[in-house]
Amino acid sequence: MIRIATLDDIPAIQQIAYNTWPSTYGAIISEEQINYMLDLMYSTESLVQQMTKGHQFYLFAKSDSAATKENEIMGFASVSTELDGIFKLNKLYIVPEAQKTGAGKALLTAVKDYAVQNGGKKLILQVNKQNPAIEFYKRQGLSILSENIFELEKGFVMDDFIMGIDL
Repeated sequence: MIRIATLDDIPAIQQIAYNTWPSTYGAIISEEQINYMLDLMYSTESLVQQMTKGHQFYLFAKSDSAATKENEIMGFASVSTELDGIFKLNKLYIVPEAQKTGAGKALLTAVKDYAVQNGGKKLILQVNKQNPAIEFYKRQGLSILSENIFELEKGFVMDDFIMGIDL
């Protein structure tokens, strides 16, 4: 089940991010960069800004299976409008124990649907070049459009693919 996240859900978003980032990025980037980026993107102040002024629309995947806790939040996604007709998937994270359950696919489908309903013609995203999720995105029809290195503060960088799909 997918539902819209609200400001009341910020603690759950933070918990998922802090639980998934070390396993997702621990072998790719330094612990210092993980902590820097978690603080940058997932502090309460940052999330409030994203959800109220940054025009990021957050969605939750919740379990409705008897095998898991009912209404347990399995992951989240956020999407924003970038340019006329172009939407960006900013985040999609599924807790490790819920990966490969269809929750990520359900969230991505909901993001695509949201984009189309709001005039979207293309969905793009950035993904670390070493992130295994690239294969998931390819299976969902996205393709690599370009490569970019984004310089951050403190000498950190993001070495990413830009992926996309026509909607």
